[in-house]
Amino acid sequence: MLTGKQKAFLRGKLNTVTPIFQIGKGGITENLIKQLDDALEARELIKISVLNNQLAVPKMIAEQLAEETGAEVVQVIGNKIGLYREAKKKQIILP
Repeated sequence: MLTGKQKAFLRGKLNTVTPIFQIGKGGITENLIKQLDDALEARELIKISVLNNQLAVPKMIAEQLAEETGAEVVQVIGNKIGLYREAKKKQIILP
């Protein structure tokens, strides 16, 4: 569980990160979860974009993705989702 200070730190880092995944009308698939899992292991902090043709609310999508990947939701702003999960090889040192 991330503290408020840690989330604020990660939100600051998310400003410079570009989205590496898009979720459209196809929704959340098993393949997407696998790719997110791999990306979280490699990067620890990722940003995801939810396209306008997606019917679900981005906050609900973020919660589902976090649950299925074991990550934590850092922020949801508009149609952008930020997820964090500590990797085996740490890259980000949290305060």
